[in-house]
Amino acid sequence: MSAAENKGLMQRIFARLAEGDGSLYVDHLHEDAVMVVTGDYSWSGRFEGKARILRDLYGHLRNVTSGVSRTVPVRFLADGDWVVVEARGEMRARDGTPYHNQYCLMYRLEAGMIVEAREYQDSALCERVLGPFPAGQG
Repeated sequence: MSAAENKGLMQRIFARLAEGDGSLYVDHLHEDAVMVVTGDYSWSGRFEGKARILRDLYGHLRNVTSGVSRTVPVRFLADGDWVVVEARGEMRARDGTPYHNQYCLMYRLEAGMIVEAREYQDSALCERVLGPFPAGQG
């Protein structure tokens, strides 16, 4: 797919994520995808495989948040197989504390599937509101 096609696909995926619907994202996550949460804090890590990404990373995120989780895109940039998405999260921790993080998300696509992702975020906000990530899962 071209950079423009990859960008269009990610725009469609994020239009749904902005509504709180992650199904299109999950549909386009390759079985062997790799997700890297960058940085040097408890949530940092490399999650290999769709099942592990959904269970360990997003599963834990669901456990520490409540209600609707939305990721609203701000900007898309595309270069070849890579699409960069600047976005903001709109969710709440289980205790009701607002969690509105800012993200830079990088996605590498092959044949319409997300095969690699890198997440950059405000790590201090993440740990302050959501708490530390369970040891040994990242």
